[in-house]
Amino acid sequence: MSDIEIGRAKRARRAYSFDDIAIVPSRRTRDPEEVSTAWQIDAYRFDIPVLAAPMDSVMSPTTAIALGRFGGLGVLNLEGLWTRYDDPDPLLEEVAGLQGVDATRRLQEIYAEPIKAELVTERLREIRDSGVTVAGSLSPQRTKEFAKAVVDAGVDMFVIRGTTVSAEHVSSQAEPLNLKEFIYELDVPVIVGGCATHQAALHLMRTGAAGVLVGFGGGAAHTTRTVLGVAVPMASAVADVAAARRDYLDESGGRYVHVIADGSIGKSGDVAKAIACGADAVMVGSPFARASDAPGRGFHWGTEAHHHDLPRGQRVQFETVGTLEEILFGPSRVADGTMNLVGALRRSMATTGYTEVKEFQRVEVVVE
Repeated sequence: MSDIEIGRAKRARRAYSFDDIAIVPSRRTRDPEEVSTAWQIDAYRFDIPVLAAPMDSVMSPTTAIALGRFGGLGVLNLEGLWTRYDDPDPLLEEVAGLQGVDATRRLQEIYAEPIKAELVTERLREIRDSGVTVAGSLSPQRTKEFAKAVVDAGVDMFVIRGTTVSAEHVSSQAEPLNLKEFIYELDVPVIVGGCATHQAALHLMRTGAAGVLVGFGGGAAHTTRTVLGVAVPMASAVADVAAARRDYLDESGGRYVHVIADGSIGKSGDVAKAIACGADAVMVGSPFARASDAPGRGFHWGTEAHHHDLPRGQRVQFETVGTLEEILFGPSRVADGTMNLVGALRRSMATTGYTEVKEFQRVEVVVE
């Protein structure tokens, strides 16, 4: 791909978002009932390629359990309200009633409460007792401090998630997390990210991660592009990381690292496009914020929204459209792609003649 000249001293390449591309029908179609949306990471198999983003507005222990029973994976934010407060419900109610600029300031105050290791243990055990796969998320900065509590609580999948995570973080202030060493010593599979380039993804794969998150997370509630000027359109980012997966597969002699699109997944068509670009699964936030049973009560925010000195997110409001189950499986009462995410993926795969998620990664796409 040829570079574009921004000016005499700077060149750039063209990158594409999900809105810029479309999936091309093929010569063969299938019955949607013959399509399988199942996928597997490490020893864990899921009926649908959907992970819920570790955001307090969409994931509580209750909704993580519900998503697990629906065949997906709910990831609990282990630095959120559920690990800072015995009963976060009054605070979630308060956040839903905040107005304007007061929301960010009050979120900073609420999240200033220390994380309690005993609550980390309690929340994860609550999910484990339900019988579903247990997944919890920490930022790279908190991983060392709480990793033992997380593992001791019986987590099945450990997620290390930040705005952007590298395998080579350099700091003169504190000893950074050695991802390769940490993952090697851990007895559970680790998903790590975000990243958005071939090189960064390849380095994360070499740490031994079972999965890599693509994107900067946060999606609709994220303002990293505005605050830091950092962004990569997701269609190009997923395709680049999928290429890194292919290259690492050859380099490692057959070790497959799963690619999970995390960000800009707002509608059902985005789920299909993410997989078409090479993702094995998607991490979803804002669609679940529209659920009537979501903890955020129609509001949505991520961990960046309450950063103590440089917030890079915002609390946004969505119209409630249905239950979590209806958003996943329908029936849909709207025609805008906010409901029946899995049904839409099935139909997209069937329309293009594919019956498996991995096969669907080969579908043709065009730039609109």
